[in-house]
Amino acid sequence: MNTIRKSVTVLACAALLTGCASNPSTSTAASSSNSSDTLRVGMECNYAPFNWSTTKEGEYTQPISSADYCDGYDVVVAKNLADKIGKKVEIVKLDWDNLILSLNNNQIDAVIAGMTATDERKQQVNFTDPYYVSEEVLIVKKDSQYTSATSLEDFKGATVQGQMNTIYDEVIDQIPGVNHMPAAETFPAAIQALQAGSVDAVTSELPVANGVVSANPDLAIVRFAEGKGFKADTSVSIAVRKNDDELLNALQDALKTIDTDTRNTWMEEAVNRQPANEE
Repeated sequence: MNTIRKSVTVLACAALLTGCASNPSTSTAASSSNSSDTLRVGMECNYAPFNWSTTKEGEYTQPISSADYCDGYDVVVAKNLADKIGKKVEIVKLDWDNLILSLNNNQIDAVIAGMTATDERKQQVNFTDPYYVSEEVLIVKKDSQYTSATSLEDFKGATVQGQMNTIYDEVIDQIPGVNHMPAAETFPAAIQALQAGSVDAVTSELPVANGVVSANPDLAIVRFAEGKGFKADTSVSIAVRKNDDELLNALQDALKTIDTDTRNTWMEEAVNRQPANEE
């Protein structure tokens, strides 16, 4: 997932998946060289339940500035993996489009940010096996004509939006006769457009959609019958630099020790823990 996604008030959550640019923008300075005992992990901190920013310190949070923290599923995964390979974790907040660039510039050591290992990204970085597998859905208004939809065909003529530089924007063209709205810069911006009536639906992965809808009773999730939905890879993996085989193998081995039930429990807890409103 698309990877996210940075500061929009959405009565819910987060941002969407699945990018790169120049001049990395970050709310916390990423050091140019890494201490051997620290794993620097990049994420948006704006893509709940995978990751989000908060001013409240908690059991699962990691600092990203003097006053802010990052929490979420990705933070829990990062902390547990760092522990397993004998390192401390440092979360570095970055814009989605700067994650891979910052990784290859050695400003971070890994990306754990709800990012899908697409063929294009594999040309730039290496990926572990997936650490979470989701499902592609659409978010609509609860009073919408589309709430009872069971296939992509049911969205013919609908105006649909996804997040920029993610698979969730790319898959929209799988909808027959769709009005493909220009991509939103962030996932929260797409949700705002939906609530404002500017679009009929927003693409999302299921955990993110669950968080949005639980905080916004005016919205609903559309899931599709088998074979009637999007054809897309909804798994997310950890990215590391091409030449960092030692870290790749260490993270891969550590991931193997975390079973599916544990990963799903962490996600459920993150969905329940995420704030209803994030600025």
